[in-house]
Amino acid sequence: MLTAIIDYESGNLHSADKAFRRMADEVGAGDVIVTSNADVVARADRLVLPGDGAFPACAEALKGSGGLFDAMVEAVETRGVPFLGICVGMQLMARKGHEYRETDGLGWIDGEVEKIAPSDQTLKVPHMGWNDLVIEQAHPILDGVKTGEHAYFVHSYQMHMTDLSQRIAHVDYGGDITAIVGTGNRVGFQFHPEKSAETGLRMIANFLTWKP
Repeated sequence: MLTAIIDYESGNLHSADKAFRRMADEVGAGDVIVTSNADVVARADRLVLPGDGAFPACAEALKGSGGLFDAMVEAVETRGVPFLGICVGMQLMARKGHEYRETDGLGWIDGEVEKIAPSDQTLKVPHMGWNDLVIEQAHPILDGVKTGEHAYFVHSYQMHMTDLSQRIAHVDYGGDITAIVGTGNRVGFQFHPEKSAETGLRMIANFLTWKP
């Protein structure tokens, strides 16, 4: 079994690599590799797409990354490989992003990414720090995780859902902020599980053993 963390030069992958390797060892989920090699992505058994920065820059970097994009889409859509998007990696699963300019996403989740606009004007943007998850529906990725457990967020844009059946959890930050999305073999976390202590590690372990 091989889990590939896709490196398209969008963010520091060291902490994610460390957390996924640790949990893969604990649950016997095989090898974890950070890779920018399309051939490795094409044969991987699980894929993780991190992302830090602006939506259009991440989208352009991924699509211009020497075959990585096509290999990822083929693996997820044709082979049914389990996929996890993290932070902007989750946002890229949406139909469109509206950061700086309108940019097409992967279209895997029926939603669009827009600037966070809290109803409470005293709340600062970016939404940064710990927040309580509100679980909306059961999912294997949340095995052993309850409403009220904390995750660590750093983001200024959020995914507004058109199809709420694809939203698994949210947090409150002057209104609902989508925290976890999912459909079929694809899930996404707006927060950073590798920075979310035991709750995040549990969800990483769940992903590494998930069989959609």
